[in-house]
Amino acid sequence: MSGGLLVAGTTSDAGKSVVTAGICRWLVRQGVKVAPFKAQNMSLNSFVTKEGAEIGRAQAMQAQACRVEPTALMNPVLLKPGGEQSSQVVLLGKPVGELSARGYHGGRQQKLLGTVLECLAELRGTYDAVICEGAGSPAEINLRRTDIVNMGIARNARLPVLVVGDIDRGGVFASFFGTVALLSPEDQELVAGFLVNKFRGDVSLLEPGLDMLHGLTGRRTYGVLPFRHGLGIDEEDGMAVSLRGTVRESAVTPPVGEDVLRVAVCAVPLMSNFTDVDALAAEPGVVVRFVDRPEELADADLVVIPGTRGTVRALQWMRERGLAEAIVRRAAEGRPVLGVCGGFQILGEHIDDEVESRVGQVEGLGVLPVRVRFAREKTLTRPAGEALGERVEGYEIHHGVADIGGGTPFLDGCRVGQTWGTHWHGSLESDGFRRAFLREVAAAAGRRFVPAPDTSFAALREEQLDRLGDLIEQHADTDALRRLIESGAPQGLPFIPPGAPA
Repeated sequence: MSGGLLVAGTTSDAGKSVVTAGICRWLVRQGVKVAPFKAQNMSLNSFVTKEGAEIGRAQAMQAQACRVEPTALMNPVLLKPGGEQSSQVVLLGKPVGELSARGYHGGRQQKLLGTVLECLAELRGTYDAVICEGAGSPAEINLRRTDIVNMGIARNARLPVLVVGDIDRGGVFASFFGTVALLSPEDQELVAGFLVNKFRGDVSLLEPGLDMLHGLTGRRTYGVLPFRHGLGIDEEDGMAVSLRGTVRESAVTPPVGEDVLRVAVCAVPLMSNFTDVDALAAEPGVVVRFVDRPEELADADLVVIPGTRGTVRALQWMRERGLAEAIVRRAAEGRPVLGVCGGFQILGEHIDDEVESRVGQVEGLGVLPVRVRFAREKTLTRPAGEALGERVEGYEIHHGVADIGGGTPFLDGCRVGQTWGTHWHGSLESDGFRRAFLREVAAAAGRRFVPAPDTSFAALREEQLDRLGDLIEQHADTDALRRLIESGAPQGLPFIPPGAPA
C-alpha cells in the first residue's frame, strides 16, 4: 500500500485530530507502515521529540497511534499564540521568531510551503501511507491564497480530502455542502467525501439525509462515527481554551483508599500543556477540575499551577483574581502546591523577562527560593532522572532559566515544605513517581487516599488509541477508505457552484 489522505473539517474541533489518529491506528493494525502529518499547527500543547524538536502534542499522539517515534517532519510549522495578535513561529522544531497574524498570512506562511512539501515528501518516501490533518476549515476563503495546511497542501501533493463534520453541534449537512461549494473547481476535484462525527441515536434516521447529500454533491459519506466520551486526547487548543467549569475526565473507578483526592488546576491565561494533569485524572479516586477563583481552592488537596506561554501575564492575572494571595497563604500553611514550567517560575521570588512579555523585572510569589531569567534560546530537552525514589521521565519547553537558591532538589527544580516546582512536563506520566507523589500529597492533606497499585498511564493511552481505531474499523467503510488512500479522489466528481470567489 502507498498513498495519503488529508483529513479536513467543516470547523475547528470537528474531530480531525482524533479521526486522524483513529485512521492511523486502524491502518497500523492492518500491517501498514503509516505516519501522521500536519503542515501547520496552532497550539499551546506541544511535545519534545527525541532529537530535541518541538511539535504539537496531537501529532505526537498520532505518531503513537502509528507506533512510530514522533519527529519534526510530522509537524514542520507550529504556531504558539502569545496573545490575540501574535504567535511564536516554530519551524522544524525550533523557534524562529514572533509574528503577527497579519505578518504571517501576509507572506511568511506562503514562503514556508516549500519546506512543508519537502517534509511531506520525505515522509511519503519512508512510509506506506501518510495521514495528514488539516486545520480549521478548508473553506476559509479569506486565507486560501496563502493556505499551506488544507487545500494548499492537498493541491500540491495531490491528496484526496475527507471532510469531517461534528453533527453534535448541528447543521452538519449545510456545513458539508457549504464547504465544498466555497472551493474552486480545482480544489473540489480532490474532496472525495464526508465523515460524520459524534452522532447520537439511530443511524437509520440519518441515512435519508446522507443520500440527499450524495445527490446534491456527488460525494459519498465514508462513515458515521458515534459519540464517545473520553476520546479528546491531546486535543488542540487554538488561540484559547475555555475551561471554566470543565473537568478533565477522571476515572470512574472508586478510590482504593477511603478518600478521594481533589486537584484544582489554575486556569491561567495562555495555558500550555494542560495535558500534564491527565495522568492525575487517570488515577482512581482523583478528581481534577480547572478553577479561576480563590474560593475554589479551599477544598482542594492539591493545587496545580500549570505551564503558560505568558508567565508574567498569568502572574498578573492570578494577582488580580486573588489566586496569588490564596496560594501564598496555602503554601505557608503547608498545604500541597505544584508548579509546572511557567507555574514553577510564578512560585519563585523574581522574574527577569525581556523575551516573552518584555516587561523586565517582576516579583514572583516568593514561595520558592528561585530567581528566573528568560533566555532568548528555548530549552527543548527530554530529561530523565529520579525523584521520591522513583524513575521519572519528562520533557522541557521553556525560555526561563532558574537559579535555585535553596530548598530540597526536585527534578530540575526544588521543594520547600509541601510546595513543589519543576520545569518538567509529563513527569506525572511515570507511574511509580506519580504514586509516590500522590502519597505525599494525601499525607499532607490528611486524606486517607491510596493510589491504585496497577494504574499504567501508558496502557490507558494505548487503550484510548485502540478505541479510536475501533471506531474507524467498526463505523467507517474501511474498504472504500483504503481505496481512497491508495488511489486518490474518484475521477469525475461534479463541481458544486458557486465555487470560490475570484
